[in-house]
Amino acid sequence: MFEPGHVHRASLPGFPGQQFSIDVYYEARPNPKEGTMLHLRMVGEIDGRHFEEEFEMHRDTAFNFASVISKVAVKNGLHPNNTLIMRNHQEYDQVFADIRRVLGAAPGETVNFDHLEKDGF
Repeated sequence: MFEPGHVHRASLPGFPGQQFSIDVYYEARPNPKEGTMLHLRMVGEIDGRHFEEEFEMHRDTAFNFASVISKVAVKNGLHPNNTLIMRNHQEYDQVFADIRRVLGAAPGETVNFDHLEKDGF
């Protein structure tokens, strides 16, 4: 389920396999040293274990959000074969467009490759 600033992913109740319910919240935040950052907060449960993590991505690398949130989910116990965003490509496109709106970003802007390492790639 997508709404601006928030995406929710959950396993289907009653189906075999790993059970999870994860919310990802995001917003733009100013950083005096790094410029505008995309602040993300992930909260949820994976197989009954609660987790919560917050992290930031640079404005120019924020569009690789799916990779970073997947790494955070796997770190907290989600099986790598379960995906949070790509299961529904239409919602991925909506999140991508909303992040572009939140950050005031336009296609074709340059990427500082030093930010890639800082942002967990």
